[in-house]
Amino acid sequence: MEIKRAGSQPSGKGAAEWFTGAVRIDPLFDAHDPARASGASVTFEPGARTAWHSHPLGQTLIVTAGCGRVQRWGGPIEEIRPGDVVWIPAGEKHWHGAAPTTAVTHIAIQEQLDGKAADWMEKVSDEQYQGR
Repeated sequence: MEIKRAGSQPSGKGAAEWFTGAVRIDPLFDAHDPARASGASVTFEPGARTAWHSHPLGQTLIVTAGCGRVQRWGGPIEEIRPGDVVWIPAGEKHWHGAAPTTAVTHIAIQEQLDGKAADWMEKVSDEQYQGR
């Protein structure tokens, strides 16, 4: 058994090549062999978002605070709020982040395949983010 005490793991900033705007990542748990799942609490300040990306084994987002957005390639922008659970299938190109005027926090859970949990792509343009 392992207990990760609140505040025992340092927060990190979302890498500029994968995120637009201010993003804080608070690690929650890492995969322990033979498990492959890891999780983090991610907070996006208003207007902040991921780049387009996919996950080799999918991803689950559990919204815990604020108001955000998620979009799959070719689909409409969807609003997400606390209590919403978003399942993103394996290989689906998507992005997620905050609403334009409201921050959002979600727990992100994904599995690694051959040591990789995400495939990062191009950034979401302002026009894409605004739904144009």
